[in-house]
Amino acid sequence: MRILVSGATGMVGELLLRQLCASPKVSAITSVGRRAAAVSSDKLVQLEGPVETWPALLEGGVHDAAVSTLGTTIRDAGSQSAFAAIDHDAVLSFARSARACGARQFLMVSSVGAHAASRNFYLSTKGKAEASVANVGFDRLDILRPGLLRGARKGPLRLGEKLAMIFSPVSDLLTPNVLSRYRSTQAHVVAASMLRLTGEERRGVFIHHNDEMDALAAKAEN
Repeated sequence: MRILVSGATGMVGELLLRQLCASPKVSAITSVGRRAAAVSSDKLVQLEGPVETWPALLEGGVHDAAVSTLGTTIRDAGSQSAFAAIDHDAVLSFARSARACGARQFLMVSSVGAHAASRNFYLSTKGKAEASVANVGFDRLDILRPGLLRGARKGPLRLGEKLAMIFSPVSDLLTPNVLSRYRSTQAHVVAASMLRLTGEERRGVFIHHNDEMDALAAKAEN
């Protein structure tokens, strides 16, 4: 398969990119981003530029599937509008470019609780991004909705994230199974799930929460 990737410098994205490079089912990978990921492979071509240049950078390419792990926080983005420009607008622009390049499948990382009508701006933006990408016209759309992501994050760790990661094992134990989707999730599980899903041929829109991702990751490792 020929895979197109965005967001490869993030925690999930870099893990996934390394897994794609090592996967025998992947023949070629094109990664597009504002900067290059610290990954190298004979299979990998990295394209760099501002988000607004991505459609031109990707024009003329041919890909079977596309994966987006793009995402930021309102705090890092600096404002709600800047956050939406990445988590909605950039994701949608990338999806449209991927579809123009022939991708039949699109996979994206969203968030547990995402819903376009949510009163929470973060979750509303994530939900709107899901709905927008669903209208692009892919044969198959896989939406992964993890809880709090745990793993090695580059750059300074925000205090809120640090505390959440520290206490997540306790809060996870206190969260009943019926609410398992709200537990924390290891970044490598999300990445392995995306690798396992890449290339699935069944048509439709599929939403994956923690339990589904755990099962998919286990299959990817076997």
